[in-house]
Amino acid sequence: MDIREQDILTMKKPHPCGNSEMLVLRSGMDFKLRCTKCGREVMVPRSKAEKNIKSVKREEKER
Repeated sequence: MDIREQDILTMKKPHPCGNSEMLVLRSGMDFKLRCTKCGREVMVPRSKAEKNIKSVKREEKER
């Protein structure tokens, strides 16, 4: 799965604050995600995060 920094992931299960969108801060073997509502940052193993992703929003840069 192609996940890049600054992508917004819509997750299957919501964060405890009730929001289901996360911003990708770092990708690799682990993902560092930030909740777009409360700002909490979490580190999640790639395998676990990929199972929980419903959709990916990506802002395409204009050249």
